[in-house]
Amino acid sequence: MFSLRKGKKRMIALCLTAALSVGSLTAYAATEYWNDASTLPGYTTKTVVSQNTDWAQWKANWDKIKVNYEQVALTPGADFSKLNFGWYSKTKVDNAIVRVANNKEMKNAKEFKGTCQAGTVIGGVQYYTNKVTADGFQPNTTYYYQVQINGQWQDVHEYKTGDPHNFSFMYVGDPQIGASKGQVPSDGSSKQTEDTAARNDAFNWNKTMNNALAQHPEIDFLVSPGDQINEPAGDGNAEKVQSQEYEYSGYLSATAFRNLPQAVAIGNHDCLTPGWKNHFNAPNLFTEEANPTAAGHGYYYTYGSALFIVINGNNYNAADHKALIEKAVKANPNAKWRIVVMHQDIYGSGLDHSDSDGIILRNQLTPIFDANDIDVVLQGHDHTYARTYQLTSKAGQYDDFDEFKVAGQHGQHHNLLDEKLKADKAFKDYYESQNRCYTIADMKQGTLVNPDGVFYMTSNSATGSKFYNLIEQKQDYVAARSQTWRPTYSVINITDEKFTINTYDAETGTPIDQSYSIVKK
Repeated sequence: MFSLRKGKKRMIALCLTAALSVGSLTAYAATEYWNDASTLPGYTTKTVVSQNTDWAQWKANWDKIKVNYEQVALTPGADFSKLNFGWYSKTKVDNAIVRVANNKEMKNAKEFKGTCQAGTVIGGVQYYTNKVTADGFQPNTTYYYQVQINGQWQDVHEYKTGDPHNFSFMYVGDPQIGASKGQVPSDGSSKQTEDTAARNDAFNWNKTMNNALAQHPEIDFLVSPGDQINEPAGDGNAEKVQSQEYEYSGYLSATAFRNLPQAVAIGNHDCLTPGWKNHFNAPNLFTEEANPTAAGHGYYYTYGSALFIVINGNNYNAADHKALIEKAVKANPNAKWRIVVMHQDIYGSGLDHSDSDGIILRNQLTPIFDANDIDVVLQGHDHTYARTYQLTSKAGQYDDFDEFKVAGQHGQHHNLLDEKLKADKAFKDYYESQNRCYTIADMKQGTLVNPDGVFYMTSNSATGSKFYNLIEQKQDYVAARSQTWRPTYSVINITDEKFTINTYDAETGTPIDQSYSIVKK
């Protein structure tokens, strides 16, 4: 498929004949590699951030941190001039209120009102979800905001805007607070429970965030492709809901989030309860979804010349994703960059998912991305790092494997598929043939000018709460991959003409891969 919008020259398709190794399609558990907070050094902080760096003190404070459900989450608004706020409260009010000013004293502050509705019940207590949108933000300006919670104005926090024509964001993979459950710390304590795992992973999440911002103060906001938390329990289990909210408290405890907006996708561990939609105030929610999950919907927003489309990949109805993408593109026809963010890695290289349940979405979404001239797809899910070549869909009819799509049931579609693949060799051979629904459009590295195809990234864990092995043989669509068993993060810079991604070790700030850039002229 050839792009008209990008004005590209006709590509010479690289129809590779080498067989693609699908490898073993058995479901695997996490490896023994994880980030043990009891043995790791503390973390760097920005001077504007006051954060405990001592693990012993963090443990002592954890019982207060984990029940701090009323932390505020900033989210990018529908466009650069807007900023969204979301938080829990114990009291119901007619209007949630935020005020914004250009001074710390909040003189002449402007008030913005929003909604307050019944939200999650935690430990038998009804909490309310509050959502407000503020607007009027200008480039390269310092603002201050204050949120009213339970009738009281909270502390004043700073929010700095960047340059919409030259901005950077932090792209992380699967913080998954609580995923180190079952691991045994080196300090001699017992196997980690849901509670102590959340404590461990939240500490490391703070460390990654603060290190990244100290190393790259140019970061304007954060993008996560999902799995902010680990507990996937349904809403009917009160004890599990409370564990999930402990994990959200740990995730939101990152002090960077007082000043940094975050645009997060719904992961398979987030999707079964309303916690995600109650904590985060995402813009332009695609409520027309025919097959949504309990956590909420996909959404879209713009930032400068970039259009971000965040799809809920736990909904296996590709027609919903097609409709969302088309709606976002129609509303923003002049966006220079079109970026999709989703949880499931349809072109990853991890042992657990990339060549198993990822294929179910791969052969349906790839042509949709091509038809809508998507430039970049940012993925997570596999807790490994992988960067692809430029890829396009390959013409042909491919099975959608409808019988294995069990929406909203964590892992069930994967288990059903795994059982079939192990029991039926003929089906496995057929399934592998449906895996080759792509063409490698460009294998150039470094900086590409007006390339054909879509660029796919899969991010490793940003906390080290859980790592997976790489698949035994690197797939032909993968340009670079790694598993260092250390948390990583990426910094993506976008101007009106250039997209650049660099990925770093979260502890040292050392690049783990070469820089990759796309230039549009």
